[in-house]
Amino acid sequence: MNIFRFAGDMTHLISILVLLLKIYATKSCSGISLKTQELYALVFLTRYLDLFTDFISVYNTIMKLVFIASSLAIVWCMRMHRVVRRSYDKNLDTFRHYFLILGSLVLALLVHEKFTIQEIFWAFSIYLEALAILPQLVLLQRSGNVDNLTGQYVFFLGAYRAFYILNWIYRYFTEQRFSRWIACVSGIVQTALYADFFYYYFISWKNNAKLQLPS
Repeated sequence: MNIFRFAGDMTHLISILVLLLKIYATKSCSGISLKTQELYALVFLTRYLDLFTDFISVYNTIMKLVFIASSLAIVWCMRMHRVVRRSYDKNLDTFRHYFLILGSLVLALLVHEKFTIQEIFWAFSIYLEALAILPQLVLLQRSGNVDNLTGQYVFFLGAYRAFYILNWIYRYFTEQRFSRWIACVSGIVQTALYADFFYYYFISWKNNAKLQLPS
């Protein structure tokens, strides 16, 4: 593992911890898209089908379990927690996310590295993750003002994928056979979706002002 991969994993983990902090400390999921969280839960469940068949390392196994468990816990809180679920605004979270699921599945069936169930689901999870943030970004644009913890969550989530791009560049120049082009291209698309958010995030940070996105 190189430093870019580790940094990506840590920023991803931080983003989840920030979101859990927001939910459990404030007992609110205001500003959070349930649809994005459900998409991420589906991403992890389909990507880590090898969890109990292919052992890579203790670190790898722990991270997989953490991502699966945390994503399911967030979805459960937003749907089932008697206090948290009251703060969820369905009127703002209206993105038709099932189109993202269907499109990612069709693309995975057409473009994959190997025609096996596990590889197709892996490709599906990569494509879906690249687009999973869309419902969240649309919700933030509709709401306008973004609270501090929600802004931090989205920022670290975007930073995680940016570090992974550096990881793939590093691997391309250091490994003889680098074959994860699907992940690389999807990661670039995913990071590009954050460009507008990053711009307004840094503007608000520079001016020490509340983060606001144009509607």
